[in-house]
Order: sequence, then structure tokens, then C-alpha cells
Amino acid sequence: MAQLTCKNLSIGYDSKIILNNINFEVNSGDYICIVGENGSGKSTLMKTIIGLQPMISGKVFTGDGLKFNEIGYMPQQTAIQKDFPASVREIVLSGCQGRCGMHPFYNEVEKMILKYALQKMKIEKLSKHCYRELSGGQQQRVLLARALCSTQKMLLLDEPVSGLDPNVSIEMYNLIEELNRKDNITIIMITHDIAEAISMADRIIVLTNRPSKVKSIYTIEMKNKQNPINNRKQKEFQYYYDKIWKDIDINV
Repeated sequence: MAQLTCKNLSIGYDSKIILNNINFEVNSGDYICIVGENGSGKSTLMKTIIGLQPMISGKVFTGDGLKFNEIGYMPQQTAIQKDFPASVREIVLSGCQGRCGMHPFYNEVEKMILKYALQKMKIEKLSKHCYRELSGGQQQRVLLARALCSTQKMLLLDEPVSGLDPNVSIEMYNLIEELNRKDNITIIMITHDIAEAISMADRIIVLTNRPSKVKSIYTIEMKNKQNPINNRKQKEFQYYYDKIWKDIDINV
């Protein structure tokens, strides 16, 4: 049984449809990237999956033992959030609220989850630091750690390397890949980087422009997945790269 299913999903604002008749399934352990032009509704789709945006019609349902409150979500960060005056520890711990509820003190289980998340993101030494004093890359690790506190099963990541330089982006992608390959956490990630998506994902969902629909879903089959620079030398990489860009550019 699929871990997550979107069936005949239509989404919009004030009855104006942004995404129309969206259908796809996600299985446990998948690494899925969602790509499309700006304004195609990628972030809106992700918000709908976790219940932050109402749907006009259709269904989103979970399976394979997954509950909605066990889905970790890392949205794009706003300028105001970057200046948030809280400690790293406080921000990461806040990720436990979705599955553990609101209460004045954190218990031992939640503290263990905090320790695990900090270790996975390699930010234990930053625990007492003020969030707004961190670099962009460090802040993104903190936000991913917070999302990780919500789940051991599925992460939804909206442009997790947005605004980061190439070297820091690679470090972030490596952390995400480790969560998927070693911890078997399902990843659904929005990205504008087609090369990275081909390098990392098992499947890539391509959205058209508004009203958006699923143009195509590619199952990525490459013999030796490496970094995007080396992948460009492979015949399979160029095939997927050209096909995906063509689908995005057609917009029908």
C-alpha cells in the first residue's frame, strides 16, 4: 500500500483553480522531486498535502502506517523568520509539537528526539546559539532538524537549499540523501535544480503552468548516480535532462 496518495486533487483560492486533477502515489522510502516553473503551484501542493491549504476537490490520504501528524515539513524561510530571536534548541524542539502536543515542559522522549535531530544535522555544538546569528546554511540545517523532530517516516522539503552557495547546497543535499538512504525516510522535495533532482531522486514529478497538472512522472534509472557534474557525462542523464526541460517549457 502506498504511504501517501493524491487522488483527483484540485486546489485553488476563492474557487480559482491553481492545480487541477493531480494524481500520484508515494511509497515508503521513495525520494521524489517536484519540478515546474515559478507559479506552477508546487508549494501550494505541498501545503495541501499537510493540511495547511484546503482543497477544492479530491483526496489526500495516507497508508502503510503513516499518520498526517508524522509528516515533517520544511517550508521556505521568510526574511522575518531569518531574524527570529530564539535558540537553536528551542526551534528544533518546537518540531515535536505536531506529534507530541502542546505542554509546558518537554519530556525525556522529546529530548532524545532533539538529540537525534541535532546529531543527524551535525549541529550539536550550535544548540545554545541564537538562531538569527547563524549563517544561511546553518539555519537551513536547524529547520531541517525541526522537521525531523516531527517524523521518522516522511519529510516534505520546499526548496531546502534556496539562497545557499553551491558548496553549502551540496552539504545539505548529502544530509537529505543520508536521511533517505540510511534512515529510510521518504523524501518529497520541491526544487528548481533539474540536474540535482536527476542525481538524487527515484522519481521526478513535472508540473505544467497554471492551472497546473502533472505533465509527466519520470522514474530515474541510472547505473551510477554521482554528483551532477559527473552525471552530465552519462547518456541517461542527458536523456532525462532534455525530456524534463522540454516538458516544463511546453506548458500544456
